[in-house]
Amino acid sequence: MIIDLPDTTTAAVAKALVRLREEGGAVALGRVLTLVIDTPAADVDSSVAAANDASREHPCRVLVLARDEVRTTPRLDAEIRVGGDAGASEVVVLRTSSEMLEHADTLMMPLLLPDAPIVAWWPTDIPSHPAEHPVGRMAQRRITDTVSSPDPVASLAALRNGHRAGDTDLAWTRLTRWRALLASALDQPPHEPVTRAEVHGLSTHPSVELLAGWLRMSLRCPVTVVRRTGVEGITKVVLDRASGPVTIDRPDGRVAVLQQPGHPDRTAAMPMRGLNECLAEELRRLDPDEVWGEVLAAGLPDTHPR
Repeated sequence: MIIDLPDTTTAAVAKALVRLREEGGAVALGRVLTLVIDTPAADVDSSVAAANDASREHPCRVLVLARDEVRTTPRLDAEIRVGGDAGASEVVVLRTSSEMLEHADTLMMPLLLPDAPIVAWWPTDIPSHPAEHPVGRMAQRRITDTVSSPDPVASLAALRNGHRAGDTDLAWTRLTRWRALLASALDQPPHEPVTRAEVHGLSTHPSVELLAGWLRMSLRCPVTVVRRTGVEGITKVVLDRASGPVTIDRPDGRVAVLQQPGHPDRTAAMPMRGLNECLAEELRRLDPDEVWGEVLAAGLPDTHPR
């Protein structure tokens, strides 16, 4: 069910939520957090769809601050989505001008769940200092996605300069399976040091740089990035050891093949991770991702401007 509240106030929206809860029996205590999405108005539906899927694992209240770049008048239009249009959450979409969103913390204050953590998510436009953004200052976790940035490498550099505990990026979340498979491969004998590594992948994908940074920091060896076009994400990782290379190859973006000297080839399902899956993973934890911070600070090459 979708309820439109044109030319309204946040106080009126809060009263409407209470009324809906009383009439429909939805219990606010079942919500474990408030997810605040800061996005252009044109991207509201795709962002809400991902949040709805993630809310089936993490029931929450979703507040969408939808920036209307065309609007110049200080007017607030709201939309409340519950039931089948909101997954396991309740969604409040606030459409207003960029000028009003300069005070986004005041705008969203009456709609926050009491005594519940706040997670901020920027699906497209990435603030250079998420922790200093009006929404980010209120949040325990701050999620960005450099994959959607016009210049992912520059965005990574900006995030490194402005990093604070509690920040994370979905380009890093997309590496969870790669990191697990690589760690599992190196746990197998022979336990030899890695002398050199290669990461192959799409030239503009930030996950390629981040995986190379993680390997550089963890293995303390030279890491080369082989940039390709016409592929999706990361396609291959090669770890050179004295007994021969350990190779994980995923040419089709769906199935990875692990090759090790003295072992038969092994296959593992490793499809490209969807936005909803990555968002759900990040909502599982509210503590700082220390490894992400270390990779940003020490793993990226010095060619990235500080």
